[in-house]
Amino acid sequence: MNHFLRLFLLGWLSVQAAFGQLKATSGLPTITISGYVREAGSQEALIGVNVYRSGLATDRSRLGTTTNTYGFYSITLPVQDSLRLVYSIVGYDTQEQTFSGQKSQTVNVLLRSGKLLNEVIVRSSRADEKVSDSPQMSQIDVPISQIKKIPALLGEKDVLKVLQLMPGVQKGSEGQSGIYVRGGGPDQNLIVLDDAVVYNASHLFGFFSVFNGDALKSVELTKGGFPARFGGRLSSVIDLNMKDGNKEKLHGEGGIGLISSRLTLEGPLGKKKSGPGSTSFLISGRRTYLDVLAAPIIASQSGGNTSAGYYFYDLNAKLNTELTTKDKLYLSGYFGRDRFYAKDKSANGSNDIGIGWGNATGTLRWNHLFSDKVFGNASLIFSNYDFTITSKQIDVYKDRTDEFNLNYTSGIQDVGLKYDLDIYPNPRHSLRVGVQATAHRFTPSAIVVKNTGLNDNRLEVDKIDVVESGVYAEDTWKPNVHARVNGGLRLSTFSGNNVTYVRPEPRLSAAYMIRPDLSVKASYALMNQYVHLLSNTGIGLPTDLWVPTTDRVKPQQSQQVAIGIAKDFASTGFTLTAEGYYKKMDNIINYREGASFLLIDDPTSAKKVQWEDNVTAGRGWSYGGEVLLQKKVGRFSGWLGYTLSWTQWQFADLNNGQPFFPRYDRRHDVSAVGIYELSPKITLSSTWVYGTGQALTLPNSTYNAYTHGSVYTSYYAGPNNIPLVQQLFSYPRQVNDYGPKNSFRAEPYHRFDVSVQFHKKMKRHERTWEFSAYNAYNRRNPFFYQLETVSQPGINGAAPTQRTALKRYSVFPIVPSISYNFKF
Repeated sequence: MNHFLRLFLLGWLSVQAAFGQLKATSGLPTITISGYVREAGSQEALIGVNVYRSGLATDRSRLGTTTNTYGFYSITLPVQDSLRLVYSIVGYDTQEQTFSGQKSQTVNVLLRSGKLLNEVIVRSSRADEKVSDSPQMSQIDVPISQIKKIPALLGEKDVLKVLQLMPGVQKGSEGQSGIYVRGGGPDQNLIVLDDAVVYNASHLFGFFSVFNGDALKSVELTKGGFPARFGGRLSSVIDLNMKDGNKEKLHGEGGIGLISSRLTLEGPLGKKKSGPGSTSFLISGRRTYLDVLAAPIIASQSGGNTSAGYYFYDLNAKLNTELTTKDKLYLSGYFGRDRFYAKDKSANGSNDIGIGWGNATGTLRWNHLFSDKVFGNASLIFSNYDFTITSKQIDVYKDRTDEFNLNYTSGIQDVGLKYDLDIYPNPRHSLRVGVQATAHRFTPSAIVVKNTGLNDNRLEVDKIDVVESGVYAEDTWKPNVHARVNGGLRLSTFSGNNVTYVRPEPRLSAAYMIRPDLSVKASYALMNQYVHLLSNTGIGLPTDLWVPTTDRVKPQQSQQVAIGIAKDFASTGFTLTAEGYYKKMDNIINYREGASFLLIDDPTSAKKVQWEDNVTAGRGWSYGGEVLLQKKVGRFSGWLGYTLSWTQWQFADLNNGQPFFPRYDRRHDVSAVGIYELSPKITLSSTWVYGTGQALTLPNSTYNAYTHGSVYTSYYAGPNNIPLVQQLFSYPRQVNDYGPKNSFRAEPYHRFDVSVQFHKKMKRHERTWEFSAYNAYNRRNPFFYQLETVSQPGINGAAPTQRTALKRYSVFPIVPSISYNFKF
């Protein structure tokens, strides 16, 4: 509690200092224009809208701002006779507003989405979106409308798989949605949905993510130069925001695919569509029907003795109400679950196995506008992730029936409180300060074992309670026409497991504009991570364990520096960014050789093993360069990305203490994405990806080792039956000989996907048919390798011989799909 009080006092002092700067601002008389920018037709708040004074580029550079997460903006300008402001964002028509420049006022703006005027012209606001104008680097956002046009496996549009196509983001195995950013593991990505952390973002054992694009408003990936408001992870922040819900009319969209269907509804609640008292809702659901399709096939093949299936579902919901002109309330939640089950029955008993995992999040947020320069948001946050394995085995004998039950669970539950202030003292400064505290409850193992035959009953539950908190302050500063700076400091703390850590985290990003469309950028960020993911596979499967920092396991820490350039091509709408980075990671953890989560508790014995005994700590480093050429809007859009990188890890207890390349180190990674609006009725899109093969550990050779023994024969002599002969025997056992860890490189990965969408606007709705092909040229990409013994025919009548061969196994050949989507 003392640490929390210190954090609160530090946060309060930061707020008071910010208000002090606000009051101290002096000079020429000024006015402040503030308000909200929303989408026309839905009243949806728009994030990141550029608001600046119309005129010369130098004026825009000095006197501009952007809307925050809730669409709010504030800009302070010198008093003048007339004032003209420009509002612009990619995908929407630019709007200009003229006001009296003599007094402060509130101006709310509605922007209309860009429309196709004819078959060859697209209205857009590309010229007003500049990557060179911001101090932030290593940050990528992809419009949701663009994500929905990109080809996807089985037609399932996936936010995380689109992010995999970006430079600096490595893919997992074939079809997996896990991401590895600049040498980091899947646990080093902070995935946030409406302020709530999502701990496992995978459906179908990693082949799809949990995020339904129909419910999302925005997605933003930050790979480095992290603003001080983000903390708790080393490698990336994926910030996702759900739609607020249409306030003007009932709107719906959905789709029917090969493995799942989805439906989203949003609209106003009540007659009031805007202003105090207006309320809107959003509800979005998705479910697979793999279990329904597979059930008859499995039953017929097993004679009705076996049943098995798998399904997942997810549900997004949100309420948005305007209490007063200065107060807004948001309640949002996500609920999703995966379940695999199998049951086998026979005359001798039955075996029932189930695997399930799921996420639940909830966020209650209250916006309050203190003044035209100070915007506050308070959030109450809940997040829960759990994983369960159940097994029930019944053995029937003549004289008894034995029953064995196993229930293995693990999980993490969060309850958090967060408060942030956005302060706009003058055009040169944009301040953010805030404080956050999260209570984590970890359940790394909970086992119930019951064996009626042995009369054994055992219940073991481990619960670990810790508190993680932080306070931050950051300032986006424009000292002159050419320079942009975002500097900040975050103070993070962790308390629990008989240990307390208090660690400062400085952050700095800066840009210098050589020309209005060209800038050089640099950044530095220090990050700490107090939660860890134990994984045997590195894929981010639900079997992985979340565990906290303890007195034996230190927090992970990273330091990253980056430098690059950003160039805007206003005439074509392209942007070009090129960056080089170096990242050092300390206290990363991994399983010791031969350990896994299944060994943490052994249900067949009374021995209990602490998870800390199964892990080893080490360090890692990653460096490389990234290039991204991107176009977000227009008749043709897409991007071309390239990454050249090196990543190495080193653990005292792995690979004899020598550095090695982790599995997802890839030297070269290329992605090309193209979307072409052939006409208002036809959209063509394709992707091509290439990546250096994964680093794997495979046997260099195999050989037979012989186990020896002896047995007495049944020949006896004499009255004492003394054995006369002892017979010796031996049998071969195959042994693998391994070299250095991950010294084998898999074959390169490459794939081409293509799709075509046919749109048609009906009287009351719009429908889209999509035909796509994943892995269109049928590349047999490696999923795993295995050593096998194969027979080889003899030559010239000789007997067949056997040899050991390395076999490659693939998962997906060419996968065609068809889906139907609709809007109304």
